[in-house]
Amino acid sequence: MNRFTDDGATTHVCFVSRVRRDRLEEYKAAHAAVWPEMLEALAETGWYDYRLFLGADGLLVGVLRTDDYERAQRDMAAREINDRWQAAMKGFFEPAEGRPDEGFVQLEEVFHLESQLEAARRAG
Repeated sequence: MNRFTDDGATTHVCFVSRVRRDRLEEYKAAHAAVWPEMLEALAETGWYDYRLFLGADGLLVGVLRTDDYERAQRDMAAREINDRWQAAMKGFFEPAEGRPDEGFVQLEEVFHLESQLEAARRAG
């Protein structure tokens, strides 16, 4: 997991995936109006400050804060609303096999300005 934390209780997680280029506008529209029940489920299962960034080439980058990413994923996977959302989103992703939320590739955080700045100031 991520070795940088902001307050000792939560950590940032970053992941990537790929949206089909021919469906980018539809994907953006779907995320401009996420179902309220899905939004509540994410909040209830520990997904904080969750953001998605989408490149013109379909690269999707997700960033969130959570107390426990594995638990947050597991708790969302147990929600019926997530089953429906993942089924609705499946056709947007490359490859279109499996559930989109199971295809995320988590990235390792290798730099955090505030952590290094604080350490440098203490050492200084």
